Amino acid sequence: MSKGLTKAWFVAPLIGSVVVLATFPALASEMGTDALSESELSATEVDRLDFPTEMADQSATDFSTQQTLIEPSAVGGVDAIEALPATSEMTDVSSLEQIDSTRQMGQVTSISQLSDVQPTDWAFQALQSLVERYGVIAGYPDGTYRGNRAMTRYEFAAGLNAALDRVNELIAAGLADAVTREDLATLQRLQEEFAAELATLRGRVDALEARTAELEANQFSTTTVLQGRTQFLVSAPFEEDEQFDDQVIFGYRVRLNFDTSFFGEDRLRTRLEAEDLQQFEGDPLGFQAGGNSEGNFRLDDLIYTLPAGDRVGFTIGAIGLDIDDLVPNVTYPLGASSDTGAISEFADPRQYEQGFAGSGAGAGIEFQLIDNDNFGLNLAGGYVADDPNNPDAGNGFFNGDYSAIAQLTFTSGFVDAALTYVNAYSGSPFDVDIYTVEGPAVANTYGGQINFKLFDDAVQIGGGAAYTDVDGIGARDDYDLWSYQGTLAFPDLGGEGNLLGILAGVPSYTRDLPGQSRDTAFLAEVFYRYALNDNIALTPSIIYISDPFNDNENDETFIGSLRTTFSF
Repeated sequence: MSKGLTKAWFVAPLIGSVVVLATFPALASEMGTDALSESELSATEVDRLDFPTEMADQSATDFSTQQTLIEPSAVGGVDAIEALPATSEMTDVSSLEQIDSTRQMGQVTSISQLSDVQPTDWAFQALQSLVERYGVIAGYPDGTYRGNRAMTRYEFAAGLNAALDRVNELIAAGLADAVTREDLATLQRLQEEFAAELATLRGRVDALEARTAELEANQFSTTTVLQGRTQFLVSAPFEEDEQFDDQVIFGYRVRLNFDTSFFGEDRLRTRLEAEDLQQFEGDPLGFQAGGNSEGNFRLDDLIYTLPAGDRVGFTIGAIGLDIDDLVPNVTYPLGASSDTGAISEFADPRQYEQGFAGSGAGAGIEFQLIDNDNFGLNLAGGYVADDPNNPDAGNGFFNGDYSAIAQLTFTSGFVDAALTYVNAYSGSPFDVDIYTVEGPAVANTYGGQINFKLFDDAVQIGGGAAYTDVDGIGARDDYDLWSYQGTLAFPDLGGEGNLLGILAGVPSYTRDLPGQSRDTAFLAEVFYRYALNDNIALTPSIIYISDPFNDNENDETFIGSLRTTFSF
């Protein structure tokens, strides 16, 4: 129901009451012998005809009038008023379909203080007569009036107010002859008997308007939504002989996302972030939420996404844009978010991490090639420059370090899959998982990811693999990198919002890089996200690493963690 109709239902009696009082002298002269003359109307009677000025949202629990009586929950902004039809055909109650008498009526406040108005009561019959004569109440949304059912006094007051409003409309339209002396007297008597209910409803409208005004005055923005997440992380390493001498740590991260929309479907994300979560020496991959801003908030993301029709979308980022921001992620839910997914960074698809792709500014485009009820096919790509604001030689948007990505993604109700290609250049030393390699070099990474969704998404099984061909420039070495992983997820296990996740695989390794070990490590993580409510989640996790740094001379390491995430 529109906010305008809601306002009209409550405000119309105020306008109508003034009209009735102002037109009684004219009414007396126009109504003739059947009308109530001005001389017959005492001062006391005039006071008694001071019709109610407002209605509360509870008053319309079980009526649907030509002013469209509403349920309490439908009350919206009361500043908008819609013009409503002043006249309608009168409705014959006997011709309206009756509803099942066992259907539950709308509830009212303080029911113990109310007394139902029965169909046999004088007041009920009087109002029913007015309904039939003036077409006051058009019926419920299903077209029925339900005129043979008892109603609460508040519901009756709603109908009475509708009758008063209808009479006001007739008088304002110059149809005073249509209102008889007897009907005016009936309305006057009904108003007296239900004065308390009308006064209560009047107070409720005042409170509603005050609350609405407060909300409008204090709303954050008409275009921007603030979403925040705070993360606490406690981690403890378990190493043999304290080989890395890692200690128990307690870290945090705070993210404030300001999401702004100008057209309804676009989004400008401005993210502020402060964090202090550093990796262990014995865990070279680190945590998903890793980094240290020394407690200072910084601008971490400034990214704008804009759809161009139903099948094309654009993404532009000035800061914090990663190549995986430009393509769909098929590793959901394990790698969906560093706040809600796995704790280890190994949950991310390896093709996004292995090719020393950086983060910075860039743009991307996405084409939805096929989108139907059975499956979808998406082609996306983009370009990210690491240091685009540096005008020095060998830098800038096109002449410095960069990453370019193209991905073909298949989605369906049963399986999601993606094929990815990443081309990247680095002119300075860079890290690829455990390896630090001297630049300049070009890397071409090829990867695939798949995720099967079984039993109505209750079980998800997936995995992926990535291969990177690194071509050293000049005297730099050429070498290959490999990695693969498997994932198992049980969304909503034990309750809505929960997640049991298991991931395992081999981090990046090489066989042909001089000076590096030819061994391979194995990493596994088991975690369980337990949602206390919609805003707080606890995630205990155990990470196992065999042969840290791809060196079988290093002893295995366990890392126990507990992450607490607050969403607001």
